[in-house]
Amino acid sequence: MADREKHAGAVLTIDLRAVRSNYRFLRAKLAGASCGAAVKADAYGLGAIPVAQALSAEGCRHFFVAHLDEGIALRPHLPANADVFVLHGPLAGTEREFVEHRLIPVLNSAEQVGGWRQTARALARTLAAVVQIDSGMSRLGLSPAEVDVWLHDPDFLRGIEMRYLMSHLACAEQQDHPMNASQLDAFNAARGKLPRCPASFANSSGIFLGPAYHFDLVRPGAALYGIAPIQGAPNPMQPVARLQAKVIQIREIERGDCVGYGARYRASGRRRIATIAAGYADGLMRSLSGRGFALVDGVRVPFVGKVSMDTFALDVTDIPADRVHAGTRVDLICAEQPVDDVATQAGTIGYEILTSLGSRYHREYVDVQQQDNPAEAREATEFSV
Repeated sequence: MADREKHAGAVLTIDLRAVRSNYRFLRAKLAGASCGAAVKADAYGLGAIPVAQALSAEGCRHFFVAHLDEGIALRPHLPANADVFVLHGPLAGTEREFVEHRLIPVLNSAEQVGGWRQTARALARTLAAVVQIDSGMSRLGLSPAEVDVWLHDPDFLRGIEMRYLMSHLACAEQQDHPMNASQLDAFNAARGKLPRCPASFANSSGIFLGPAYHFDLVRPGAALYGIAPIQGAPNPMQPVARLQAKVIQIREIERGDCVGYGARYRASGRRRIATIAAGYADGLMRSLSGRGFALVDGVRVPFVGKVSMDTFALDVTDIPADRVHAGTRVDLICAEQPVDDVATQAGTIGYEILTSLGSRYHREYVDVQQQDNPAEAREATEFSV
């Protein structure tokens, strides 16, 4: 057993086999469109470099990050023929760094277009970019007024090679939401007026809206990591993350005894309490206090008292004493309690649960890689934290 695993209070296992399987599942739903991958926010907390490399092995060549520094960190770990797109575009004064690191910006405003155009002119070369238009989300992208300026300015994109025209869906996880059709109509109307080029519109959930939303490139993120893409429907994606935390100690308490800060929980009778080596500093939200569950030896047990910075408590009274003790791992996220279930307990969404996972976990990456003998495989544990 590696020292880091022994030292850590919790273990986060990321199944890259499942990431790859989820990618293949999503790609199979497409009829001609390419399948990219959103690996922003450190691949939703699961590790951008190992995740992107696993997806690259599946043939993915379009990777999306949010910030410039995310792109700079990822670029050296991908093949030269892979593209890394930066969704926030170039902040003023950073344009040359995009060029230096072979990153492609998503241009979201007339100011960003202007800065990229000026950089192309200064370098006397054509620079690639994605141009985003706002189709109704009112977050990022050229506004209708800016699109109108573009339509009347033949030099608007001078020196810029437009790889894709893109927009972003606001309500795609709700398959029957009228906003989906409204945004599609707005996107198609804008495309009919603007210079012809490939288009990108669908996120994870948008893929499930059907071929009309796929265009030339889709950009799944959450579904790759096991988050349910359709609200209220069975989740077709494989779980990717397993989070296990260790028991520090077990104690017996009596009726009236309290557990944790604020004496929020008082025992109604004799109980057995396990203190667990993880807390809100590790991404276990305080809103799980008195609402969350863990699995111990396959049995659901409740959180009791408040989640604190480094610990929380479980009522393990119903678990045989010989099955839970100091050092026992309890499951917080697993196949039997996927990330979306934990999010429901916490009153949030799976995205926030994954992206909040802290840096103190020992991380294990599991993948199957073919050897010279195809019958042989190995489990790879690397990038330990």
